[in-house]
Amino acid sequence: AVGGIDFFKGTWDEALAKAKKENKMLFLDAYASWCGPCKKMKRNVFTDTAVAAFFNNNFVNVAADMEKGEGVMIADKYGIDSYPTLIFINGDGMQLGRESGYQDPEELIELAKTVLDNKK
Repeated sequence: AVGGIDFFKGTWDEALAKAKKENKMLFLDAYASWCGPCKKMKRNVFTDTAVAAFFNNNFVNVAADMEKGEGVMIADKYGIDSYPTLIFINGDGMQLGRESGYQDPEELIELAKTVLDNKK
């Protein structure tokens, strides 16, 4: 979406490598195609200008369907069983923060700031 979070198009390993190279964390939107709150976040939250600016600046962003392709491996690795699950991961694949369920724009930015502050 124009003005929305810019989600990385590529493999999981490429996304991790990019995060490592840019010294950024990776933000993972772990969703399922049938999940209502996931669709709502995609529509209302990831398109929010404040959210988009903050996430595009600070993270390598990845959205993955946990029931397809590489998503199955990712869900297994991070023990994801509810959607949406929003995870912050470093370039080495270590989870640094996570939250499950719908977050509105303010909550999502707050969550991201907390994770970034903890990293310092």
